[in-house]
Amino acid sequence: MAGRSNGANRPFWMHQLVEYLLAAVFISTSFGSSTPMVPAAIGGIVMINAAIAVGPGGAFRLVHRRVHKYLDVAIMVLIAVAVVQPVIDVDANSRLVMGLIGIVFAFVWYNSDFATKDERRQRRVKTARPDSETVGRSAGRSAAGTYLAAKRLKKAVEERKRDS
Repeated sequence: MAGRSNGANRPFWMHQLVEYLLAAVFISTSFGSSTPMVPAAIGGIVMINAAIAVGPGGAFRLVHRRVHKYLDVAIMVLIAVAVVQPVIDVDANSRLVMGLIGIVFAFVWYNSDFATKDERRQRRVKTARPDSETVGRSAGRSAAGTYLAAKRLKKAVEERKRDS
Protein backbone atom coordinates (compact mmCIF):
# COMPACT_ATOMS: atom_id res chain seq x y z
CA MET A 1 0.00 0.00 0.00
CA ALA A 2 1.45 3.31 -0.99
CA GLY A 3 -0.61 5.59 1.20
CA ARG A 4 0.49 5.73 4.80
CA SER A 5 -2.90 6.54 6.29
CA ASN A 6 -5.43 4.01 7.50
CA GLY A 7 -8.12 5.80 5.54
CA ALA A 8 -9.62 4.73 2.26
CA ASN A 9 -7.13 4.55 -0.58
CA ARG A 10 -7.92 4.61 -4.26
CA PRO A 11 -8.35 1.17 -5.77
CA PHE A 12 -5.78 0.12 -8.34
CA TRP A 13 -8.21 0.26 -11.26
CA MET A 14 -8.74 3.96 -10.53
CA HIS A 15 -4.98 4.49 -10.32
CA GLN A 16 -4.59 2.92 -13.77
CA LEU A 17 -7.42 5.01 -15.21
CA VAL A 18 -5.82 8.21 -13.89
CA GLU A 19 -2.49 7.13 -15.41
CA TYR A 20 -4.14 6.76 -18.81
CA LEU A 21 -5.70 10.22 -18.41
CA LEU A 22 -2.37 11.76 -17.39
CA ALA A 23 -0.69 10.12 -20.38
CA ALA A 24 -3.36 11.62 -22.63
CA VAL A 25 -2.74 15.06 -21.11
CA PHE A 26 1.02 14.69 -21.69
CA ILE A 27 0.45 13.72 -25.30
CA SER A 28 -2.12 16.48 -25.88
CA THR A 29 0.35 18.97 -24.38
CA SER A 30 2.81 17.97 -27.07
CA PHE A 31 0.28 18.85 -29.80
CA GLY A 32 0.26 22.51 -28.79
CA SER A 33 3.96 22.75 -28.10
CA SER A 34 6.67 24.04 -30.39
CA THR A 35 8.94 21.39 -28.84
CA PRO A 36 6.71 18.29 -28.60
CA MET A 37 9.29 15.54 -28.18
CA VAL A 38 9.65 15.45 -24.37
CA PRO A 39 5.95 15.66 -23.38
CA ALA A 40 5.01 13.10 -26.05
CA ALA A 41 7.73 10.69 -24.94
CA ILE A 42 6.77 10.96 -21.29
CA GLY A 43 3.10 10.52 -22.19
CA GLY A 44 3.97 7.36 -24.07
CA ILE A 45 6.02 6.04 -21.15
CA VAL A 46 3.20 6.71 -18.69
CA MET A 47 0.69 5.01 -21.00
CA ILE A 48 2.91 1.96 -21.50
CA ASN A 49 3.47 1.74 -17.74
CA ALA A 50 -0.29 1.71 -17.13
CA ALA A 51 -0.84 -0.84 -19.90
CA ILE A 52 1.74 -3.37 -18.71
CA ALA A 53 0.59 -3.47 -15.07
CA VAL A 54 -1.34 -6.45 -13.77
CA GLY A 55 -4.71 -4.95 -12.95
CA PRO A 56 -8.18 -4.34 -14.31
CA GLY A 57 -6.98 -1.61 -16.68
CA GLY A 58 -3.87 -3.44 -17.86
CA ALA A 59 -3.74 -4.26 -21.55
CA PHE A 60 -0.72 -6.59 -21.45
CA ARG A 61 -0.45 -7.46 -17.74
CA LEU A 62 3.28 -8.09 -17.62
CA VAL A 63 4.34 -6.30 -14.42
CA HIS A 64 3.09 -7.02 -10.89
CA ARG A 65 1.58 -4.15 -8.91
CA ARG A 66 4.54 -3.95 -6.51
CA VAL A 67 6.92 -3.50 -9.45
CA HIS A 68 4.50 -1.02 -11.02
CA LYS A 69 4.61 1.03 -7.83
CA TYR A 70 8.38 1.46 -8.17
CA LEU A 71 8.14 2.10 -11.91
CA ASP A 72 5.75 4.93 -11.06
CA VAL A 73 8.40 6.45 -8.77
CA ALA A 74 10.98 6.19 -11.56
CA ILE A 75 8.57 7.90 -13.96
CA MET A 76 7.92 10.70 -11.44
CA VAL A 77 11.68 11.24 -11.17
CA LEU A 78 11.86 11.23 -14.98
CA ILE A 79 9.13 13.89 -15.12
CA ALA A 80 10.97 16.04 -12.56
CA VAL A 81 14.21 15.73 -14.52
CA ALA A 82 12.41 16.53 -17.79
CA VAL A 83 10.95 19.69 -16.26
CA VAL A 84 14.29 21.10 -15.09
CA GLN A 85 16.75 19.64 -17.62
CA PRO A 86 18.52 22.23 -19.82
CA VAL A 87 19.73 19.86 -22.59
CA ILE A 88 16.60 19.26 -24.69
CA ASP A 89 14.63 22.35 -25.64
CA VAL A 90 11.16 22.42 -24.02
CA ASP A 91 8.98 25.53 -24.06
CA ALA A 92 7.92 27.11 -20.76
CA ASN A 93 4.23 26.17 -21.01
CA SER A 94 5.10 22.51 -21.57
CA ARG A 95 7.46 22.58 -18.59
CA LEU A 96 4.75 24.08 -16.41
CA VAL A 97 2.12 21.56 -17.51
CA MET A 98 4.55 18.65 -17.09
CA GLY A 99 5.42 19.83 -13.58
CA LEU A 100 1.76 20.12 -12.61
CA ILE A 101 0.99 16.68 -14.06
CA GLY A 102 3.95 15.29 -12.11
CA ILE A 103 2.48 16.71 -8.89
CA VAL A 104 -0.92 15.18 -9.68
CA PHE A 105 0.79 11.88 -10.50
CA ALA A 106 2.62 11.90 -7.15
CA PHE A 107 -0.61 12.67 -5.28
CA VAL A 108 -2.47 9.85 -7.04
CA TRP A 109 0.42 7.45 -6.42
CA TYR A 110 0.59 8.30 -2.72
CA ASN A 111 -3.13 7.69 -2.21
CA SER A 112 -3.36 4.47 -4.25
CA ASP A 113 -3.75 0.95 -2.93
CA PHE A 114 -1.45 -1.39 -4.86
CA ALA A 115 -2.66 -4.52 -3.04
CA THR A 116 -4.23 -7.40 -4.94
CA LYS A 117 -7.75 -8.58 -4.23
CA ASP A 118 -6.49 -11.39 -1.97
CA GLU A 119 -4.20 -9.04 -0.04
CA ARG A 120 -7.09 -6.59 0.53
CA ARG A 121 -9.34 -9.45 1.68
CA GLN A 122 -6.72 -10.61 4.21
CA ARG A 123 -6.27 -7.03 5.43
CA ARG A 124 -10.04 -6.66 5.90
CA VAL A 125 -10.21 -9.88 7.93
CA LYS A 126 -7.43 -8.65 10.24
CA THR A 127 -9.05 -5.25 10.82
CA ALA A 128 -12.69 -6.31 10.64
CA ARG A 129 -15.07 -4.91 13.19
CA PRO A 130 -17.39 -7.40 14.85
CA ASP A 131 -20.74 -7.84 13.15
CA SER A 132 -24.02 -7.07 14.91
CA GLU A 133 -24.66 -10.72 15.81
CA THR A 134 -21.30 -10.99 17.60
CA VAL A 135 -21.88 -7.71 19.43
CA GLY A 136 -25.40 -8.78 20.45
CA ARG A 137 -24.17 -12.17 21.67
CA SER A 138 -21.38 -10.51 23.66
CA ALA A 139 -23.77 -7.95 25.16
CA GLY A 140 -26.23 -10.69 26.12
CA ARG A 141 -23.51 -12.74 27.80
CA SER A 142 -22.24 -9.66 29.61
CA ALA A 143 -25.73 -8.76 30.83
CA ALA A 144 -26.37 -12.34 31.95
CA GLY A 145 -23.04 -12.46 33.77
CA THR A 146 -23.81 -9.19 35.53
CA TYR A 147 -27.29 -10.42 36.51
CA LEU A 148 -25.93 -13.70 37.91
CA ALA A 149 -23.17 -11.88 39.84
CA ALA A 150 -25.74 -9.51 41.37
CA LYS A 151 -27.95 -12.47 42.27
CA ARG A 152 -25.04 -14.28 43.98
CA LEU A 153 -24.12 -11.09 45.87
CA LYS A 154 -27.71 -10.64 47.06
CA LYS A 155 -27.85 -14.26 48.20
CA ALA A 156 -24.55 -13.89 50.08
CA VAL A 157 -25.76 -10.73 51.81
CA GLU A 158 -29.02 -12.44 52.86
CA GLU A 159 -27.10 -15.44 54.22
CA ARG A 160 -24.85 -13.15 56.29
CA LYS A 161 -27.92 -11.41 57.72
CA ARG A 162 -29.43 -14.76 58.73
CA ASP A 163 -26.20 -15.98 60.31
CA SER A 164 -25.80 -12.83 62.37
